[in-house]
Amino acid sequence: MVTEQNSNIILYGTDWCGATIRARRILDNNNITYQWINIDKDAEAAAIVQKINNGYKSVPTFIFPDGSTLTEPASDVLMKKLGLA
Repeated sequence: MVTEQNSNIILYGTDWCGATIRARRILDNNNITYQWINIDKDAEAAAIVQKINNGYKSVPTFIFPDGSTLTEPASDVLMKKLGLA
């Protein structure tokens, strides 16, 4: 389900991470807009990811408009959060 609220999703990840590629594919295939931030190219973003994940650079890491986060979600978990399941 695409809503105005979805347009504020932030996705932190890397170009080489299979889980990040899968997550981006889910968003793209469902026409859900999001802000993509590659933590390999943005040190501040990497620090945000580490803060969210207790010192780990775990990706993909999502921040949703309601302030909730998901880290390395399974496809079904991400789809449920997006209202697609």
